[in-house]
Order: sequence, then structure tokens, then C-alpha cells
Amino acid sequence: MRRLGLPLGRLSDEALLAGMATGAPETALAFVRRFQRMVFGIAVAVVDDPQLAEDIAQQTFERAWRHAQVYDSRRGSVKTWLGTITHNLAIDAVRARKATPVSPEDLDALLGIVTRTPEQWALADEAASRIRAAVAGLPRQQARAVVMAGIYGMTARQISEFEGIPLGTAKTRIRTAMGKLRTVLEPERADHD
Repeated sequence: MRRLGLPLGRLSDEALLAGMATGAPETALAFVRRFQRMVFGIAVAVVDDPQLAEDIAQQTFERAWRHAQVYDSRRGSVKTWLGTITHNLAIDAVRARKATPVSPEDLDALLGIVTRTPEQWALADEAASRIRAAVAGLPRQQARAVVMAGIYGMTARQISEFEGIPLGTAKTRIRTAMGKLRTVLEPERADHD
């Protein structure tokens, strides 16, 4: 099968991804064939379970298909982008498998969290609003780095690969953003203590 006058196997990674985004089944198949070994290899290396790795590979390609239209080549290659998706899904799978039982001594603390009073929930909402405002006040690149690290649990190396920036730059963005957040939130935190 040919697309744009070239055999699908000769299209660039970006062209295959763009073709997949249009819903062309032959392009999607070519995309999967090109990257299936890499995706499965990453997944099995992380989860050490071939069956689970197959599930993760399938989820990876589904996610790539759903998000193909928002892929930005300035942030990294298709290979890096797909590898990051695979790695994150595999880490999530490992975390889900390692559900830690809660000791009976910790149950009271957990129940205290879920049975907070309306006043406690209001204070929590207020704190969340302050944090969101502080993150929104950061330069965009620093905000992205701190959210990827803090919310998605990505390492500086993963952020570096995902953003297509040197590892040192990723670390600097995270460190600088955390310092700014600390400066902005610390006085407000002292007011509430």
C-alpha cells in the first residue's frame, strides 16, 4: 500500500503518526509494525511480565492514536514520545500491582481524611486554589516541568526526553519552579499555621 506516492514503510515517523491521526487503517498498521518491538521491549523491561507488557503495548498504541493530533515534534521525536507513553503506562501498571495493604493502625487516619468536616474541605479547596494560582504564575516551561514531576511523577530524565531538552535543563526548570512556589506559598502557609 502506498500513501503520498511512497510505500508506507518509507514514510517518516511523523508522517505515519499524522496518517494514523486521520484514521487511515493502513497507516495505523504500518505505525504499529514500525514501533511494536520497541514498545513491547520497554514495557516488558519495566513490568517483567510478557502478558502485561502486551496489554501495555496495546494501551500505548491506543493512546498514541487518540493523542496523535496533539503531538508536537518540537518536544521530541515520535520514538521518544511513544517511549515515554509506554514507560509511563508500565510504571502505572507496576504501581497498581503493588497495592500496599493498609495496617489497621492507619485506618483511623485514612477515615479521618475521607470524613472531613465541611470546614476542612473548604480549607482544602482554598489551599488547592492557592497552589493552582502559584503554578499558573510560573513561566510556562517551568510550570510544565513541575506539573510533570509533581503530578505525573515523572523523573527529570523522563521530562528531559518528553520535552526534548537536556537533562540539566529539565532539572533546572524543576528546581527553579519549586523555589518560586516555595517563595510564593511559604508566607501564606505561615499565615495558616
